Amino acid sequence: MCGICCMLVLVPQDDPVILGKDMLENLQRRGPHCSQQLSRVVPELGYNCCFSGHVLHMRGCLNPQPMQDGQGNVFLWNGEVFGGIEINPEDNDTQIILQHLSSCNSEEAILSVFSSIRGPWAFIYYQPSTHCLWFGRDYFGRRSLLWQFKNPCLTLASVGALSKYINAPWHEVPAKGLYKIDLQKQCNATSLAITWYPWKPMSSDDESVSHREAQFIEDLPHFVSVFLNESKLYLTAPIIPMNCCIPDPSIDQKYSVTNLDICLSDENRKKLVHRFIGVLSDSVRQRVLFLPRNQNPSDSAARVVNSNQAKVAILFSGGVDSMVLSALADRHVPPNEPIDLLNVAFEQQERKGQRISKKKQKQSNTSGAPEKECIEEKTAFNVPDRITGHCGLKELQIINPSRHWNFIEINITLEELKEMRQLRISQLVQPLDTVLDDSIGCAVWFAARGTGINIINGEMQPYISNAKVVLTGIGADEQLAGYSRHRICYKTSGFKGLVNELEMELSRISSRNLGRDDRVIGDHGKEARFPFLDEAVVSFLNSLPVWEKADLTLPRGIGEKLLLRMAAKELGLSASAILPKRAMQFGSRISKMENHREKASDKCIRLLQNMVH
Repeated sequence: MCGICCMLVLVPQDDPVILGKDMLENLQRRGPHCSQQLSRVVPELGYNCCFSGHVLHMRGCLNPQPMQDGQGNVFLWNGEVFGGIEINPEDNDTQIILQHLSSCNSEEAILSVFSSIRGPWAFIYYQPSTHCLWFGRDYFGRRSLLWQFKNPCLTLASVGALSKYINAPWHEVPAKGLYKIDLQKQCNATSLAITWYPWKPMSSDDESVSHREAQFIEDLPHFVSVFLNESKLYLTAPIIPMNCCIPDPSIDQKYSVTNLDICLSDENRKKLVHRFIGVLSDSVRQRVLFLPRNQNPSDSAARVVNSNQAKVAILFSGGVDSMVLSALADRHVPPNEPIDLLNVAFEQQERKGQRISKKKQKQSNTSGAPEKECIEEKTAFNVPDRITGHCGLKELQIINPSRHWNFIEINITLEELKEMRQLRISQLVQPLDTVLDDSIGCAVWFAARGTGINIINGEMQPYISNAKVVLTGIGADEQLAGYSRHRICYKTSGFKGLVNELEMELSRISSRNLGRDDRVIGDHGKEARFPFLDEAVVSFLNSLPVWEKADLTLPRGIGEKLLLRMAAKELGLSASAILPKRAMQFGSRISKMENHREKASDKCIRLLQNMVH
């Protein structure tokens, strides 16, 4: 995880561009290990660039950013290479990618490099020899990149800052390909032309793609234009197209049963489940294995301390997504290393007539006031995700009793929610602004911060998770029909409607979820990783007909995400395998804290009032 930024000024000036204090602080929070800035003033062409890089060191040698090569090319990289380009565990991926780019002498060669990469990324690349500025995000948009147009300036950044310029809002760079600005062709800062190189699906022909226009660009100022590149060049999409087969309605569904064990009794279905476990397990392995472990231990004592600290944390509700990720992480994280399970709950105000049970009152009366306060506190944070989280912890302890599972109870009061939303979260969620964005953004920010309580030797003790990798289950519901709207779609439009809905879910995940979650998790100097969105996992699921992934004729807790539920069962997870889907905003009860009457799609007043001074 890194914080990257480039400010481009399209008017001649002698002094280098300087980033604002708030912007620098936001970027430094993402990359706490190393910060550096670099300016390029080109008076003959009338432009000025400021590059700012802030590094969270994850593997290989620590290399400051912006990184330069011998030709003067400048590279800012926020990503992880998990395949496609060979990178050894001791290598620095920023350096390797720059080496590949340095040997590129054409647009086609640059596109080939980024088409090859498997893993999340956002980048900015400046070529002084051609006076071109390249930038973009990976196919799913797993890393944030924003742009802000304020004539005569363009700013690209991992995260924005609160702005006093109402007419210059931040927007997410669409995860639709690469973009290039030819700085030799910009005319007196009266207009800005951006060339677009889109992703080309593996099954599409050039003709069908070449007719697409950049209509996905919304709300850009009048002086900015985005054009499809004249050479009709494309990046190759890293996943195969979705299998859109529809079953013959005259054939009964073979697996329409109400018991996961009966499903798994079919040998073909069981083989499919094990193939899925294999590809998902490999995705988790890549995301938890090659991390800084026991680096520079000066003595044996340092090694002992280091081995007792978790390097991997999981956003944990006890639901089937987080349980499967936890069980697979257990396969690959070193056995003597703890795993942090981050479980967030928002305080529930006692309603009129609500009382603590007589049993709890009796316990508190006989045990004294301090324990009474503890009981009341537990009651206030006894939200659904806390309950299922504790149950999930017990299942994991049965699967591997020797693993040290840190179950972190993260309890957030209304006062702290309001305070941190104003100080940090609102500017991280921007440019998204709905009630749903507020709820999810706040819940994920507090969870990723990892400040809570851990039960150690039977005692509740304060705990702060220092794990730099945070696994999240985003992508499971979108691919395996996990949302209630998928049931509605299936009921009204059948398999055809469901397939179309799932295709749409995956195509819009970058703008709905991933940039936001990358920004809020990265604010703690931690890196979000998304095993369900690994290219191999997505291609595997795309290869399957929809009825192999979900059976929405079955009840909640079985039919949605059926393939994942069977995988959970095979991994030894029984109770969590059949838990119905519960969205994070409901499971953590953040949606119940402030305004009960809001709709998820409404504009969130609490966010908007903080976004612009």
